[in-house]
This record gives sequence, C-alpha cells and structure tokens, in this order.
Amino acid sequence: MIEIKRYNSSMKSVWDDFIAKSRIDSFILFRDFMEYHADRFLDCSLMIYRKGKLDAVLPGNINNDTFHTHQGLTYGGIILSKTATTSDILNYFEEINAFLKQNGIKTVIYKLAPFIYNTIPAQEDAYALFKLNATRIGCNISSVIYQNAKLPFVESRKSGLRKAIHNQIEVNQTSSFNAFWTILEENLRITHGAKPVHSIEEITLLKARFPENIVTYTCQFDNKVVAGCVLFLMEKVVRVQYISANEEGKKLGALDLLFNHLINEKYADVPYFDFGPSTEKMGHILNENLIFQKEGFGGRGLVYEVYSYNI
Repeated sequence: MIEIKRYNSSMKSVWDDFIAKSRIDSFILFRDFMEYHADRFLDCSLMIYRKGKLDAVLPGNINNDTFHTHQGLTYGGIILSKTATTSDILNYFEEINAFLKQNGIKTVIYKLAPFIYNTIPAQEDAYALFKLNATRIGCNISSVIYQNAKLPFVESRKSGLRKAIHNQIEVNQTSSFNAFWTILEENLRITHGAKPVHSIEEITLLKARFPENIVTYTCQFDNKVVAGCVLFLMEKVVRVQYISANEEGKKLGALDLLFNHLINEKYADVPYFDFGPSTEKMGHILNENLIFQKEGFGGRGLVYEVYSYNI
C-alpha cells in the first residue's frame, strides 16, 4: 500500500503541485527555492505514495550516512496531505526508515516546521519522533507577534520611533538589494565575523523566482539607505529573513519606524509576524541584544526544533 520514491527532476511539477495543496504554507518548499543551492547538498528528497496516490513528501539530503530534512532549509520535516491520519504518518515513518536503512543511512536529523506555517494541524511527525525515542538536539527560539493579540512596543522602541519621525526617515519598498546588502554584510562581518546565508546573487535569483514572496524594505535619510530588512511572505506568516542598520540608522531609530510600518500598517492583516531565531549553535547561544530588540516590538517565543534518531 505504501511506496517510497526518491525525488528526481522529472517529478518537479508533481512535487510543487503537492506542496501547493498540502498542509504547509511556505514557498521555500517549492523546488525552485530548494534547488538554488543544489550544488551544496546531495538531494535525497522522498515522495510517499499510498495506494498509488502521493500523500506526503519529505525534503531531504544525505551527508555521509546521515539523512537531513533538509540542511539547506530553515525548517522542513514530512509535508502531509490534508487527509493523512496519525496512523498513516506512523506507517510512513516506518517505511521511510526502512528505505533509508536499505540505502546505508544510520542517522536522521529532523527539523520540525513550527506550527504557524501549517494551514491545519500537522504535528503528527512530532508524535512519530516521540515514538522513535528521538533526541532533541536543537531548539532555536524565534520571536513572533500574533496580530490579533499583539503587545504594544516597549518605551525604548517608541522613543526610537519618535526620533525617526522627527528626523523624517523614509520607508520604501525596493526591488534592489544592493544598498541594504552592503549594510548587512558589514554588520555581520563586524559583529559575528560571518556572512549572510544567501549571497546577493542568490537572493536576487530567488527574488526573480518568487517576486511576490520575497520583498525588501529600506529606510532612507538624506537620500542614503541607513537600514532595512528582507521579508519572506506567506499567506499566514510574514517572516523576517534579514534585519540590519548602520550606525547612523541605529542612532536615528530607523528600524523602529520600519517595523512600526510593517507590523501595524502594511502587514497588520497577516496573522503571524515571525522575526526569526535569535540563536546560534542549534540554540545553545542566545543573542540577547537581538532578542531584546525583537521582544521590544512585541514578539514572544516560538521554537524551531531539531531532533535526531538512529535507524
């Protein structure tokens, strides 16, 4: 009754059509997003058929004898049809594990999708992981605003907002990443000795593939960009992918004005505003300054969990 097939490029339209009708509300699971960095990962995404009908897919890649769901994605896990039941999912995990074992896999690293990205409940995989005695190895905490129950900005954010208004900071949506990316790269280099997850060429490519889902906002002062952000837009979720301001932008309260506009005006009708995790090293290191800023806008905790189990 259950058949597991390894994804290949001839299945692209079938995969994408399934994602569009599944329980997930996330364009990052479409193949045009997943494959922008295909050269970095050995794809081993799986398609699960029940009685000849596609009923679930599992984004994944292989690294030595470990199967990941998926190293190139922020979240993932098994993506379910709306009709799949708990018994179905338990059976799917049994068959998936047998398939992986036959292909030399010994360990599975599994990223759960936070519930806000599901159109209907879809936590059967969390129960399956419990049944498999999976170990939680990562717990990254994000800050999320429920728009129908949002908290007011704290006084420091309100003060920054007043300062930005006084200095006539302008907020604009733009199709170019260039000015903001310069600020972002400099901040990450100085603060963390790191680079953005996406190069400017990659984010530009993704923007071309998903023009309605990836948007950039900048703050300008004296005709210069001083701050900005990149958003990933879903039906129910606004996800902040990147935030950054230069020293002048920080002094002028530019981000306070920007997020007041995004949260309370532009996207006030979208149920969830997700600032993204403020952690590193699978959640073991908390960036207290970053989460302080996000919580100042009214964000509160949502976890991105990662599990491991042996086959």
